[in-house]
Amino acid sequence: MEENKKGRSHKNIWYGQGRQRIEIPRPVLKSRVHNNKWLQQLHICGLGYYPRANGHYTYRKKGLPENFLFYCVDGNGWYKLGDKQYKVSANEFFILPQNVEHAYGSDDDNPWTIYWIHFGGEYLPEFNAMHATRECMKPTYIKSNEEIFTLFTRIYKTLELGYSTDNLMFANMCLSHFITLFVYNAKHTTQIPHDSKDCIDSAIVFMQEHISENITLNELCQHYNYSPSRFSGLFKQKTGYAPIDYFIQMKMQKASQQLALTTRSIKDIALSMGFDDPYYFSRRFRKIIGVPPTTYRSMRQDG
Repeated sequence: MEENKKGRSHKNIWYGQGRQRIEIPRPVLKSRVHNNKWLQQLHICGLGYYPRANGHYTYRKKGLPENFLFYCVDGNGWYKLGDKQYKVSANEFFILPQNVEHAYGSDDDNPWTIYWIHFGGEYLPEFNAMHATRECMKPTYIKSNEEIFTLFTRIYKTLELGYSTDNLMFANMCLSHFITLFVYNAKHTTQIPHDSKDCIDSAIVFMQEHISENITLNELCQHYNYSPSRFSGLFKQKTGYAPIDYFIQMKMQKASQQLALTTRSIKDIALSMGFDDPYYFSRRFRKIIGVPPTTYRSMRQDG
């Protein structure tokens, strides 16, 4: 055990100087979390910080019933998920899904410094099936974000104060936001350049910038140098919609804002969204929003 205290793993726990670690005791999970309808959906099982984790190594043949999120802020490491092995560098993170064989470890020459959080809940199967989550099961670059460290510290310090219902509720309400900062890192707070590696994100920004125009699928495909079938497949995989259906949906969202916030006529709004025929516009609006434009406007005015 003396070797472990100098920075070696023992029974899947790293013993090293400067480590921080909190595990929610299983009796607490059973009595305070699993029986709580809010917390049972998605909850923290443990979290920690390992600085320069020399000798850090873990192997689990059957994985775990929960997920792990690892954030490497310095140094290097590796992990194996199923039969695939990956290298991890500073400013990268990855998610290990539940119930899958895995191993991970720190580089011998330049050991990693990591933040980690271990989370479970009934929502994990749906969460792990998401395209965005599956992408994060590979090493994913993340721009340094002070909000991540601030939120991690708040969760950690709250749980240090004990496992009261209030502390558990606060920490686990923070959990969803914490995960979002990784899975959707900066996605919804900054403009995505057109030369982004993710052409779908770029295409959505392109649609937004040309919301008043009528863009065809072929024009989008030519813009991003994809065949229609390939582009449509990628787009639907990520958004759940065909490209033009998504574009029309964005138009109707914009139109609904104008109906609620302006006195412009429905014909003018339709024209501003690229629809020459206001009756066709109204039919599309009703199909997507659920009510005709006139009804929508009166509902918003009443509210």
